[in-house]
Amino acid sequence: MTHLQQRYFIAFVTLAIGLAATAGYARTPHTTRAKPHASQPAPAADAAKATESNSAPVPDPAQPPAPKPGALNVPTPPPPNLDAKSWVLMDFATGQMLADSNADARVEPASITKVMTSYVISAELAAGKVKMEDPVFISENAWRSGGAGTEGSTSFLALNSKVPLKDLFYGMVIQSGNDAAIALAEHVAGSEQTFAELMNQYAAKLGMTGTHFTNASGLPDPNHYTTAHDIALLSRALIHDYPEEYKVYAIKEFEWNGIKQHNRNSLLWRDATVDGIKTGHTKDAGFCLATSAKRGDQRLIAVVMGAPSEKQRADDNQSLLNYGFRFYETHKLYEADKPLATPELWKGATTTIALGLAHDVLVSMPRGRYKDLKASMDLPNRLIAPFTKGQQVGTLRVTLDGKPLAERPLVALADAPAAGFWGRMSDGILLWFKGDKKSDVSAVPDTK
Repeated sequence: MTHLQQRYFIAFVTLAIGLAATAGYARTPHTTRAKPHASQPAPAADAAKATESNSAPVPDPAQPPAPKPGALNVPTPPPPNLDAKSWVLMDFATGQMLADSNADARVEPASITKVMTSYVISAELAAGKVKMEDPVFISENAWRSGGAGTEGSTSFLALNSKVPLKDLFYGMVIQSGNDAAIALAEHVAGSEQTFAELMNQYAAKLGMTGTHFTNASGLPDPNHYTTAHDIALLSRALIHDYPEEYKVYAIKEFEWNGIKQHNRNSLLWRDATVDGIKTGHTKDAGFCLATSAKRGDQRLIAVVMGAPSEKQRADDNQSLLNYGFRFYETHKLYEADKPLATPELWKGATTTIALGLAHDVLVSMPRGRYKDLKASMDLPNRLIAPFTKGQQVGTLRVTLDGKPLAERPLVALADAPAAGFWGRMSDGILLWFKGDKKSDVSAVPDTK
């Protein structure tokens, strides 16, 4: 560069700095930059720019039924007081714990173990590794450990016989047959011990951090344990991942080889909205029951471990379900792939970047508290291009009374490439003048 060129360059930079200072650091799109995508919605006229707090819009309170004039929020009573070792009430759609007691305490799962056994079998069926028509051999181990000569639940399978996998699956889920569970485990993994290792791998995948299995049936073992919270996680995964297999849990009776047995989940007869899940009982475990019910669009999961009687475990589950449906509701706050904010973008081909969510955001909350939700966005002081579609840029947080309800990544909804040389240079000068002051964030209400 010649001396004259250097002087022109210095003069240009000085002029740019002076113009920026005179304009109060205002930015306009560089002529070399591409225009924003036509489908990108403009900020709402009444959406405040959060220059310091980066506040996201509170979900539109007009969605739920409007309260009567002068009405106050109805308080939410505490959950029922249950006589059990531990229990959990979970919302299916969000996975939120609505109420619990000793949720992570180690307990014996008894026959609720078979929920994991059925989950593994369902996964193997989905993968095509086994079929419902497979003939399954009833070994001496299955017959002796879980058959008619034992004190536990049985499907009365004959020694050395072959039974279709479908009948064993039904017998395990509906009749809680220990012999059926063991035979299925041996068919899938070659031995029950190997199958138990497979169960533990699935447990880890589902986030069941307080669980360890040693068998497929739930027979007592010092190293066979779980938690009420983990059983709720497993139940939610079963319903979500394998809805067709889950339908078996709603069947009230099953007959095999001339012997008809009833499902031990008495809530199937008491409450038409209940469609599962599983009972369990041993002397040390007490009476256990995991249930799920759907009323309208809302599904809840209740787990009671270690109740003093069969009737009490059913009453306790019914109480939890009634409590949850009466006092809690679930709302979709934001939809995936829709702009939630359009903060300033520096050194990019456009001056803003559309941010949103990769998945819908749903939260469960006490009924009548929708308007009390608070949402906020945590974003860096400066967003410097480039960004790629799906890249996390910040975090959306939703709280109620200061307690977190949801936390989700805010991601770029489209690629945001860097500007050319002059665009990057001029933004660099403007950034130097602005210092550490946060960029403006145009918050856009989610349109559902």
